[in-house]
Amino acid sequence: MTISPLAEPNIPGVTADSVASDTNDAVTAMPMRDPAVRLNDFYEVYQRPDASAAQREASRCMNCGAAFCMPEGGYVANDNRVAGCPISNQIPDWNRLVETGRWRDAYGRLALTNNFPEFTSRVCPAPCQDACIVGINDRPVGIKAIERAIIDRAFDEGWVRPRVPAHRSGRRVAVIGSGPAGLAAADELNAAGHTVTVLERADAPGGLLTYGIPSMKLGKGVVRRRLDLMREAGVMFRSSVDVGRDVSVSELWADYDAVVLAIGALSGRDLDLPGRELAGVTLAMPYLEAAARQRQQHRSIPASLEARGKHVVVIGGGDTGADCVATALRQGARSVVNITRRPQPPDVRDADHPWPGPPATYTLDYAHQEGLARHGNDPRNFGVRPRAFLSDSTGERVEALGVEAIVFSDSDSSSLPYGGAQEALPCDLCVLAIGFEHHDSPGLVHALRLTPADLALANPKPGLFIAGDVRRGPSLVVHAIAEGRRAARDVDAFLMSS
Repeated sequence: MTISPLAEPNIPGVTADSVASDTNDAVTAMPMRDPAVRLNDFYEVYQRPDASAAQREASRCMNCGAAFCMPEGGYVANDNRVAGCPISNQIPDWNRLVETGRWRDAYGRLALTNNFPEFTSRVCPAPCQDACIVGINDRPVGIKAIERAIIDRAFDEGWVRPRVPAHRSGRRVAVIGSGPAGLAAADELNAAGHTVTVLERADAPGGLLTYGIPSMKLGKGVVRRRLDLMREAGVMFRSSVDVGRDVSVSELWADYDAVVLAIGALSGRDLDLPGRELAGVTLAMPYLEAAARQRQQHRSIPASLEARGKHVVVIGGGDTGADCVATALRQGARSVVNITRRPQPPDVRDADHPWPGPPATYTLDYAHQEGLARHGNDPRNFGVRPRAFLSDSTGERVEALGVEAIVFSDSDSSSLPYGGAQEALPCDLCVLAIGFEHHDSPGLVHALRLTPADLALANPKPGLFIAGDVRRGPSLVVHAIAEGRRAARDVDAFLMSS
């Protein structure tokens, strides 16, 4: 087993003025900036959509009669997840409107089901495209790019306005947590006329949108713009408020008629391996948050979370792992390796992943493209298992990561793997990006007297409603928006009937 690190060459930086002129030759509705250039900054990877290209792409959407991209009843795919759009965006409708140049009508149709298209069109993995019928025999329709074209034009034209209610109900709602689930719930409840206050533990609202998702995927100006619109509409935000400590539960119930708990699932999975306690081994969220705070607040990154000049190993092959790879490259890491236990995916959809579910094929995410641009190869190494964190001469810091190749059964790659060759990777910083488990607010949950079983319920107690990852488990931004919208409907019904 030979794992090749990504060496970091010295590439000249670019200025903000040069970003707009950075193009590539691909004629697509939402082209990506050149990896060799974007590696030198934290600006968004995708350029502004091209309206003409978006119209041509929308014309590929056919009147299929069974739009799996937006299943109303929820089509269950092979892995027991709903295929298509979780918020039932009326995709064929706004595709048809874009094709005919009726952009404002397309925005109106998009806004009916999605509170934050500017978020989903940037960070959603687009299960709608996986379920596109055109994708059975051809490239699926670029739904995500068309969505981005619609919402960007809507902001440019001034069509996106604060949702100020005509009347106030006199009812007060507290939303705990300001990630996409909390924001969606707050937006809907405010539009229904209730007085909404969002309580956020961090020093700025937005949850993962602000501090978890890197700027190259979701520019923070995009987040602030939406938060400003919600403030104009009447939603109140209180940051640096840890409910259960800064505000007691008794005060919460005294001040509000209903409470939405939308605290996410930010407790990262860990590894119980020898040497885990060594300095230089960290979970993904502290690493990404430190980088985000440096960009947004000009804070210094703690030495233990700084990748510059270090051999970096990222464990985990999902979206969070890719974000860590991209961040380490931009920070000037000496080398970057991304290991995952999974076998390398096939190039084409196989029998284990039938349409309309995710194809699970080999693709290069933005971070992998950047690794390819820097070193000539994909930074991911498949079928590799970590075995131990090895210390330096002081016995206090990590210096290497012991790994083992996974040999899968020839007949069944999903069978229990057994070990192959072993190797020690140079590693001054190891980032664990192996997913999330549950919420990280045990004090608050205890104060609310909620059990794990309660957290799985939409309405475990009168006046208390639960939404987002804290209820359904770690998932996508679009699922969080759907959860927030569902919770808002439940809260509204409760308030209007009481």
